[in-house]
Amino acid sequence: MNFIQNFTKGFFKENPVFVIGLGLCATLAVTTSLINAIGMGAATTFVLIGSSVLVSIVKKVTPNDIRIPIFVVMIATFTTIVDLSMKAWFPALSSSLGIFIPLIVVNCIILGRAEAYAFKNSIWDSAVDALGMGVGFTIALSLMSGFREIIGSGTFFGFPLFGSGYKGPLMMILPPGGFLMLGLILAFINWNRLRKSNKSGGAK
Repeated sequence: MNFIQNFTKGFFKENPVFVIGLGLCATLAVTTSLINAIGMGAATTFVLIGSSVLVSIVKKVTPNDIRIPIFVVMIATFTTIVDLSMKAWFPALSSSLGIFIPLIVVNCIILGRAEAYAFKNSIWDSAVDALGMGVGFTIALSLMSGFREIIGSGTFFGFPLFGSGYKGPLMMILPPGGFLMLGLILAFINWNRLRKSNKSGGAK
C-alpha cells in the first residue's frame, strides 16, 4: 500500500465512523456544532498519531501478554496532554466537549489502530495511518454536525443563516437527532454503494 492509499483509506473506504462503526459515542454526543466537531476531531487525531507512533517504536520490546494495558497507558498519556492543553488554551471548547475529551482514552478507534496497525507496522506507516484515520473521523464529525447545526439551530460555525427568528426542530440538537442524522447518512452511503454495484453489474 503506497502513501496516498494508506493516508486516504480512512477518509471514505475505511472511515472509522461510517464504515467501521467505531467512536459512535463521541460522534453522537458532540456533533451539535461544527466547532465542537473540529475540536473533538483535532484532539482525537493528536492522540491517534502520538499513541500509534509510540506503539510502533516500542513494539519489539513490548511483551505480547500485556500489550493492551501498555497501549492504554500510552493512550491515556496523550489524552491527558490534550485535555490539559485544551483546558489551558481553549477553556470554552473544553467546557463544551466536557467528559468526552478524557473519554478519548477508551475510544475504540485509537486502541483499534494501535492493536491492528501500529503494533505490526513501521513508525512512518503508523503515523500516516493514524493521521488518515483522524482526518476521516473529523470528516464524519463535521458532516454530521454541519447538518445538525444548520437544521437544528439555523447557524453555521455559530453564525446565523436564517435570521434570529428561526426556530428549527429541537430534536436535531438533542441525542435523538444524532441517531437520526447518522442513520440518514449511512442510508445514503449504502444506497450509493448499491447503486454503483448495480451499475457496474449491468455494464457487464
